[in-house]
Amino acid sequence: MLDCAIIGGGPAGLTAGLYTTRGGLDNVTMFEKGLPGGQITMSSEIENYPGATAHNLSGMDFMAPWQEQCQRFGLKHEMSEVTRVSRREDGIFTIHKSDGSVDEAKSVIVCTGSAPKRAGFAGEDIYFGRGVSTCATCDGFFYKNKEVAVIGGGDTALEEALYLAKICTKVYLIHRRETFRAAPNTIARVKNTANIELVINAIPEEVFGGAMGVDGIRVKLQDGSSRQIDVPGVFVFVGNNVNNQVLIQEDGSFLCEMTQWGEVKVDLSMKTSIAGLFAAGDMRESAPKQVVCAAGDGAVAALQAIAFVDGH
Repeated sequence: MLDCAIIGGGPAGLTAGLYTTRGGLDNVTMFEKGLPGGQITMSSEIENYPGATAHNLSGMDFMAPWQEQCQRFGLKHEMSEVTRVSRREDGIFTIHKSDGSVDEAKSVIVCTGSAPKRAGFAGEDIYFGRGVSTCATCDGFFYKNKEVAVIGGGDTALEEALYLAKICTKVYLIHRRETFRAAPNTIARVKNTANIELVINAIPEEVFGGAMGVDGIRVKLQDGSSRQIDVPGVFVFVGNNVNNQVLIQEDGSFLCEMTQWGEVKVDLSMKTSIAGLFAAGDMRESAPKQVVCAAGDGAVAALQAIAFVDGH
């Protein structure tokens, strides 16, 4: 039986693996069906992780040492797809895998993350990480004193547009409707920000560019005409998919309490509503969706898992 099962191998899962093993748990397995590292491995450059000062450090290069460090203290990595986590009446968790096999664990840390939704326009996937981004905090600085476009009409899109407006000379806020779905005070702030131009009733058609990255975006306007906006950066904020499938039970309910958006409800200790079950990183409620925050979550969850196992 495992002392702790960690589901997911991104920054939260790897940090949880480091802290649980180095903290004294003898039998810890991280289940990650693919290459550990998480979404950050798709980033072309890392500049905002404390201490990571190497120039042009890619996300893949940045995450490479994490797994080796974890395994040095005894973390096992199993390349299996976990389909469900359930809990018996005696408090033991069962890890169900896609090949039909199961493992049992005294505690579980779920770090399966989330994935930004794609808007679906031409060139979005081609230029993702090379001018198309889903994180203004991560990539906004690369466009300091330049013009950028933001796509979306919800709270996140408008808040990120405001953030970018402090860095960039101009922000084009592209929205397919005339009205926004954000909080009234956020909408008012956007409309009162001089360097944000609203491009409403506009549907993104294509991001275009060359070998060096994005050169601009074309949008279709309400009257059927097209408009070309020349920008080196396009930020897409059209929603988020939480990877919460492993918590769905056979009857369709969730193993623990969730928010209306499918995020796991946790306290400041990363504890869920189920004893011994912890959630960390982008899948938990109010996650900042930054690597440094996910790593912090993983460390907190690991320390709590150690305390839980020791206490039982």
